[in-house]
Amino acid sequence: MPQRTLRVLVGKPGLDGHDRGAKIIARAFRDAGFEVIYTGLHQTPEQIVTAAIQEDADCIALSILSGAHNTLLPAVSRLLQERSAADIVLFGGGVIPEDDIPGLKAAGICEVFTPGTSTDTIVQWVKDNVAPRP
Repeated sequence: MPQRTLRVLVGKPGLDGHDRGAKIIARAFRDAGFEVIYTGLHQTPEQIVTAAIQEDADCIALSILSGAHNTLLPAVSRLLQERSAADIVLFGGGVIPEDDIPGLKAAGICEVFTPGTSTDTIVQWVKDNVAPRP
């Protein structure tokens, strides 16, 4: 039986109003054959997790440029655990200092992509690390 298409939720947490990167990565995922759910700007961690659960997402891609990554990304991870949805793979990208990446990974963010990472690299990482949830 063939596996179903991967469902990727792209989220923009917090007050970050810059969505060009999120739209570019959403298009790259779509072009790679994934189903994409884009939540839009100014989403709370609660809204992102609720949408991911309701949409049966296999993974969540968070785009953050506001500098609040050490607060918002771990909040999404914590909510996934609290709502018994820790099997949804969580990763993010944006303007995130290299020194902050180990702490984010310790908080449950599976991968962090920094500026200059190609969309092909991100798409391939998802293909290699995310499987459709049952």
